[in-house]
Amino acid sequence: MKELKILLGTIEDVKEFVNITNKYEFDCDLVSGRYAVDAKSIMGIFSLDLSKSLNMVIRGEGKNAEELAEELEKFTAK
Repeated sequence: MKELKILLGTIEDVKEFVNITNKYEFDCDLVSGRYAVDAKSIMGIFSLDLSKSLNMVIRGEGKNAEELAEELEKFTAK
């Protein structure tokens, strides 16, 4: 399991984020406060407060989880 801080500022960012996460078979969640949604669900993501950073939980292990984290680097909060 790996955790990242994610910022999704635009609709295009959300679309690209969902396209990337859907390439991987393992589960990923986005957490905002007490709400958690599937990171592969565009509707779920839009139900969160996107003005703040989100915690992403990658439930995969090993090389594939690292690859996903690298692909999502442009969305990580600095």
